[in-house]
Amino acid sequence: MTSTTAHRLLGLASLGLLAVAPAMAQQPGFYYGGIAAGQSKTDTDPYGLTAGRVPGVGAASAVTDEKDTAYKLFGGHQLNRNFGLELGYFNLGRNGFAATTSPAGTLSGQTKVQGISLDLVGTLPLTDRFSALGRIGGQYAWSKSQWAGTGAAAGVPGSSSRRDGGYKVGLGLQYELTPSMWVRGEIERYRIKNAVGQRTNADLISVSLAFPFGHAAQPVRAVAPAYVPPEPVAAAPVAPVAVVAPPPAPPEPQRVSLSADAAFGSNQSGLRPQGRTDLDRFSQQLKGARYDTISVEGHTDRMGSTTANQRLSEQRAAAVKDYLVVQRRIDPARISASGLGEARPVTAAGDCNDRLPRTRLIECLQPDRRVEIEVQGTR
Repeated sequence: MTSTTAHRLLGLASLGLLAVAPAMAQQPGFYYGGIAAGQSKTDTDPYGLTAGRVPGVGAASAVTDEKDTAYKLFGGHQLNRNFGLELGYFNLGRNGFAATTSPAGTLSGQTKVQGISLDLVGTLPLTDRFSALGRIGGQYAWSKSQWAGTGAAAGVPGSSSRRDGGYKVGLGLQYELTPSMWVRGEIERYRIKNAVGQRTNADLISVSLAFPFGHAAQPVRAVAPAYVPPEPVAAAPVAPVAVVAPPPAPPEPQRVSLSADAAFGSNQSGLRPQGRTDLDRFSQQLKGARYDTISVEGHTDRMGSTTANQRLSEQRAAAVKDYLVVQRRIDPARISASGLGEARPVTAAGDCNDRLPRTRLIECLQPDRRVEIEVQGTR
């Protein structure tokens, strides 16, 4: 790949960052730093290196040493849940070769590669703690080579150096050990130039530890309160005179609120074991009660799009209804499900400022993420 093509790729990455910048600005992020260690493998072409370093001399046979220990130091700014910028220093260790030349002689070379990089890092959450990572960026590498030759290659200079830029890409996985420590496993490809100016690939497989600064803990999931059926309504005593007592007033509806964080995964509508346990307890306490209807309402917080929140609230309400009908044998004619999205928050308008760090904002809005079950009837 030519230098012009690499510059075009970096230009496209910059345009992509500018396109998402307005969304990023709405959700303040945090900074992090870390260290990585692993193994590098640099594609080494002894035939091209020999011909490029000693004109008129070729390699008849050769052996290569392409692998070495490597490490990185990096720091970044997580702009929001899905995008971050990362600046790093990398040291890819050494690579080398030894060749028998034609005309007769020998040539050996060893190159050390290091540099700096700037990446746009994309994060795709898979679970509460697991995320997939992808990165694209640019790197500027400087390399220093040592040479030794005999015979036809005896006149080779003893050392050389090169500085050049290129692109880099990578894929990986990240696991949040704690809110203040992440572990990553990644594979990255650096597009660099070798000692004679030929484009080549340097791959790095690494494990790293990253340490966020000011990254708050995830909110503690609340356990849904136990359902308490209404007390029996005592019949009015019959007076000795022939007066008909008025009928008792209908009871107030009974409501139970389930924490969506405990009952479902993040942005998911499938019930977790905790959610099924809460619904089992609710249906057990409902036995023996006389009721007319049960209504299930799903609610979300205000984060995300209104359309997505409405759909998620409907899906969660339907999941609760289906479980009560299928698993707990509640009459489907007496139970309904609806989603209200973000329309009826529990938190007041000024309680949770959008300028809070994302994790603190998620924690503050936790009461809004819920499923409410209302039972209308008498025991």
